[in-house]
Amino acid sequence: MNTFSLKILACDKVFYEGECEILVFQGVDGEMAIMANHEAFTTSTEIGEVRFRVPGEKEHRKVITSDGILKVGKNKVDLIVYSAERPEDIDTFRAQAALERAREQLSHKQSIMEYHVSQASLARAMARLRGANKK
Repeated sequence: MNTFSLKILACDKVFYEGECEILVFQGVDGEMAIMANHEAFTTSTEIGEVRFRVPGEKEHRKVITSDGILKVGKNKVDLIVYSAERPEDIDTFRAQAALERAREQLSHKQSIMEYHVSQASLARAMARLRGANKK
């Protein structure tokens, strides 16, 4: 199978850098996939699970990411996100506490900016819990 170069960058580390056969991510319009020799484009990604398959492996590797930017060009893909973590590394107690905090914040009157921050916190906590429960 054809491969492409994939680099997943989080704010604090390079999460993955190497060859990839397929990348599946949450886009604005739903789930999208990238394979080798895909047409060049740039898009935003949503909070959620990203799956990618490395040559020689049958199973997809999974990572829970925040929102970010994905750039495809010349058989190379860069995914830049604020946070990226493997489902098995997620602390479910912390994620559950973050979910409850976000729900509490949303129940109070907030400015538009605070509301969007609370919504993003809620979405991230829910994605982390979904990912942790799938492991």
